[in-house]
Amino acid sequence: MGKLDNKTAIVTGGAHGLGRQFAAALAREGATVAILDIADSDAAAADIGGTDQNGCFGLTADVSDEASVASAVTAILDRTGGIDILVNNAAVFSTLPPVGFADIDVALWDKVMAVNLRGPFLMVKHAAPAMVARKQGKIINIASGTAYKGMPLMLHYVTSKGGVVAFTRALSRELGTHNICVNTLAPGLTLSDSIKANEEHLAFARDRVVASRAIRRDGHPEDLIGALIFLASSDSDFVTGQTIAVDGGSINT
Repeated sequence: MGKLDNKTAIVTGGAHGLGRQFAAALAREGATVAILDIADSDAAAADIGGTDQNGCFGLTADVSDEASVASAVTAILDRTGGIDILVNNAAVFSTLPPVGFADIDVALWDKVMAVNLRGPFLMVKHAAPAMVARKQGKIINIASGTAYKGMPLMLHYVTSKGGVVAFTRALSRELGTHNICVNTLAPGLTLSDSIKANEEHLAFARDRVVASRAIRRDGHPEDLIGALIFLASSDSDFVTGQTIAVDGGSINT
């Protein structure tokens, strides 16, 4: 028996990187996982089980576009009948090079905000009503420890993740009366496949991040799974509005 048997979960940005690890972890605990991504998500869904196990499936969607989100959520509800868990993971990060604030292009700033902040808002706007109708649900917003300590040359990203923390706090107050828990999972720098591909960012950040940690080693995707499952399962039914930082003690929340 898994902790998430008979649950339906959505993971945005679940086709690669941390999102793919999150989707696989939820499926291992018994959830049917809908992977939403602008990239091909069918391969990721097949990799974590597909119809052979929990009926996991992929949908192409742009979380920054309301029509795309609405269509994807409708398709999920038509297929599963409900939504129990939403992991707002999709974000612009791993492709961003370090850049000074004065050199950030306005179009890039707007893109980061559209995906990293508008995306979670649109997902909640369209998915949370299904949770409200059933008086239960778990929303897990993925932020970053950088929202607490700052980080040079990543102003757009850090600002967006600070917004995610505030978004969680405010939304938890609205949805608490419906028995819906809204929390933030804040990873530190984690060596997912996506971030390892950005050698410039790793060269800039890796050593200083590890040096800031109480547990002085790299973070890996598997380090995040325990906290994710806690927040997605009944183990956290009386926990809401909180941030759990999984970063080896780099920050204290």
